[in-house]
Amino acid sequence: MTSWGRTAALLAGAALLLSGCDQVSDAVDQGSKTADKVGACAEALGLADLNPLVDPQRLKERAADKAQRLRALAGNVGDQDVKNALLGMADSYVEVQKERIEDAGVVARWAKRNVGKLDALRTACS
Repeated sequence: MTSWGRTAALLAGAALLLSGCDQVSDAVDQGSKTADKVGACAEALGLADLNPLVDPQRLKERAADKAQRLRALAGNVGDQDVKNALLGMADSYVEVQKERIEDAGVVARWAKRNVGKLDALRTACS
């Protein structure tokens, strides 16, 4: 094999190797995005509660913490449907902070509205 032939063979081999690396890189990126989505969904579903039996100030503090954590998750997930569902849930926790928590009906109405947001998250996560 001539020097030119060896060089061409090496270049062809390198091109093949690099194209394989691109495919592996794409697969790793896709796997990472899926892991981010699954992790964000699992964490968000774990946040989806609010105990109305605690004092109103504590309930508002917990709602603020949950809203902040949901927004942080939304900022770290690439899937737009999941991101929108996370932001919708965060908004619902902001809403409950503005309510008169002393009224048990307020929390009950919030919980009923939040079921729809939770269902949207479950749908986006599946």
